Amino acid sequence: MAWEERDGALWRSFVFADFSAAFGFLTRVALEAEKADHHPEFTSVWNRVDFRLTSHDAGGVTERDRALADVIDRLAALCGAK
Repeated sequence: MAWEERDGALWRSFVFADFSAAFGFLTRVALEAEKADHHPEFTSVWNRVDFRLTSHDAGGVTERDRALADVIDRLAALCGAK
């Protein structure tokens, strides 16, 4: 599944083997988001992590969101997303 653009945001869900793998992935995303000073909205339920990326100050999706989506995809692959 790829990122979906709707309601002024990019959306995507990732599924991992278990809670620890999902939490480890989120930790890596947090470190990269902090470096980029661009912080995603997310929810995490056991082994699933759902993201919503948008630039509130721009009123929608920007290149910063797309760049962060690329980083999240790379980290998801490294962390074993299904």
